[in-house]
Amino acid sequence: MDDAVFYRELPKVELHAHLNGSVSVQTMEKLISQKQHLNIDHSRTAVGKGQSRTLDECFEVFRVIHKLVDTDEDILMVTTDVIKEFAADGVKYLELRSTPREEKATGLTKRSYVETVIKAIHQCKNEGVDIDVRFLVAIDRRNGMEVALETVKLAEEFMLSSGGLVVGIDLSGDPTVGHGKNFLPALERARNSGLKLALHLSEVPSQQEESALLLNLPPDRIGHGTFLHPEMGGSQSLLDKVVQNNIPLELCLTSNVKGQTVPCYSQHHFKYWYQLGHPSVICTDDKGVFCTDLSQEYQLAASTFGLSREAVWTLSQRAIDCCFAEESVKQQLRQTWKSLRPRLFQ
Repeated sequence: MDDAVFYRELPKVELHAHLNGSVSVQTMEKLISQKQHLNIDHSRTAVGKGQSRTLDECFEVFRVIHKLVDTDEDILMVTTDVIKEFAADGVKYLELRSTPREEKATGLTKRSYVETVIKAIHQCKNEGVDIDVRFLVAIDRRNGMEVALETVKLAEEFMLSSGGLVVGIDLSGDPTVGHGKNFLPALERARNSGLKLALHLSEVPSQQEESALLLNLPPDRIGHGTFLHPEMGGSQSLLDKVVQNNIPLELCLTSNVKGQTVPCYSQHHFKYWYQLGHPSVICTDDKGVFCTDLSQEYQLAASTFGLSREAVWTLSQRAIDCCFAEESVKQQLRQTWKSLRPRLFQ
């Protein structure tokens, strides 16, 4: 079995996928052709092969995508397309995350935004798409403290009404805006109501104090964590907190290299955490914006860090432990892995 086939057939878990950042070129084409009056150029919606962008420029790409995705219909199409693409790439369990948005002009509300994502998940299930999907409601740092609290209340409501599809809260957005301490009340409330916490942490070097505060919660998973460990300018005390609490990291290789927070693949912090034996999950972050998919990310990790197919299989299987779904779902996933293994290692 050649590499491309092996990595695509490898059953995978995706735990760090921003909905709008995961929109593929094909779906973008549909949106752009439907909204020609916006005059949006393709090159502004993705970072192609061999290209990189500063973190600021990456957030600019999201602003362009948000202009294209501004109705309930758009969100339904985008979400179903994204789910089907992940399924086609061998992903068996997916946690999507997105910030509920409202657009006065189109009648989109934050509530209808979440309802539409849930509707898309049900629709894919009913069509027999072979993937289990959950949703994390995202707090965007730029929107401040009050909106964060509203977002948590919305997530609590859907946690109870969505039949277990809304499982957690994501804290994300431009890491240079605002301070994590402002979000502690909202995050503590979320945790107390039973929502899981996936927090973007230490994405940029200047966040030592904030990371220490947020690690005291502690989060259930960490997004990126690029500058947590001492070799990347972090501190021993931050490292100790992560290790003592056994907090899994969601690691996104291409995203970090193209977004220029990591100089190159061989210097990616995946190596550090993997050698430490710490729970580390390979993810895409924004497969549309960064022109990648999860198969490619696994293959990159393997070729860069010399992982055997056996090691890659173990890495993919261990990601199941880090899911926010209930234990029965994890058990089913372990069964799926077990049943697919002989085909990959014949």
